[in-house]
Amino acid sequence: MSKRVMVLLAPGFEEIEAVSVIDILRRAKVNVQICSTTEKEYVTGSHNITIKSDVRLDFIDIYNDEYDLIYLPGGVPGVNNLAENENVIALLKKYDEDGTYIGAICAAPWVLNEAGILKEHDATSAPTFRDKISPKSYLDKVFVSSENILTSRGAGTSMEMGFSILETLGLKEESDQLREDMQYNFLFEHVNE
Repeated sequence: MSKRVMVLLAPGFEEIEAVSVIDILRRAKVNVQICSTTEKEYVTGSHNITIKSDVRLDFIDIYNDEYDLIYLPGGVPGVNNLAENENVIALLKKYDEDGTYIGAICAAPWVLNEAGILKEHDATSAPTFRDKISPKSYLDKVFVSSENILTSRGAGTSMEMGFSILETLGLKEESDQLREDMQYNFLFEHVNE
């Protein structure tokens, strides 16, 4: 059975952090639903790139729809729009209570902090948001997995976030193959040449 992931997009989201992860997950045959947090089908990011959503948040039944992971890209003002959305906060709290994986990158761990679900977990974030979040421990790492909470640092770490999400979902073989196919491993083997 295919894994299901919801990617929450609010106006002003960081496009690389959204699209890189969506692309990697879909290449691994994960059922990714791009979810608009507004009443509009199209969502425009912080660099004026518009993405068509698959579903709107107001059509999601958070008490009956099951997902393996909820993912939040960062971006400003995207994270402000996520944090100010009561439906987003309710969804995050509900899925956290259920132990569902929740991934957040760059500034998005702040949204988890605002929802009150970060304080018992280790986390990382964009350095500019370090003082705005209160995790159990802040770690200067590319990717941090703490029980059901997954965090990463920013646009430059978004591919690693995608691969790490696959591994977290039990798709390590797919992650390893994509790292090879997409020349990700080659990059790090030759970065200082």
